[in-house]
Amino acid sequence: MSDLEIRPASVDDVPTIVAMLADDPLGAQRESPDDLTPYLVALERLAQDPLQHQIVAVRDNRVIGTLQLTIIPGLSRKGATRALIEGVRVHSEERGSGLGAQLIEWAIAESRRQDCQLVQLTSDATRTDARRFYERLGFEPSHIGFKMKL
Repeated sequence: MSDLEIRPASVDDVPTIVAMLADDPLGAQRESPDDLTPYLVALERLAQDPLQHQIVAVRDNRVIGTLQLTIIPGLSRKGATRALIEGVRVHSEERGSGLGAQLIEWAIAESRRQDCQLVQLTSDATRTDARRFYERLGFEPSHIGFKMKL
C-alpha cells in the first residue's frame, strides 16, 4: 500500500484520533470526544518530548490509524533502551485491511532505528482479538500488568 503516509500527528488530527480512541466499548467509557481540550494539551506535551512519537496513518488525505511510540532509556537489561507501543487504533472502515500490521511494522522499524533492544506493548485483557493480532506479529505475552488510578 504505497499510498499510505505515516507522519507525526498534528492538532488538526486530534478530533479523528479521539474518535478512533472512543470507537470501542472500552474507549467509549474513558474518552471524551466532545471536549478536545485535554487531548490538545497532551499532544502539545508529546510534541515537545523527542522520546514520544504520536503518529497517524493517512490515505487519500484521511487519517485512518494512529499509535503512540515511546522510547524509554533504562538501566535494566545492561542499559537497554526499550520502546513502548500504546494507543494503537485503526479506523473502523479500515479494520482487517492490514493497516494495523503496517502501523506495528513502522513502530518496530522506528524502534530499531533508535537502537532499542526491546519493543513492548500492553493491551487490555478483554481485547482478545488484539491479543491474537499481536501474537501473530511475533509478540509474546510475558507479564502480568498492574494499574493504579491516581
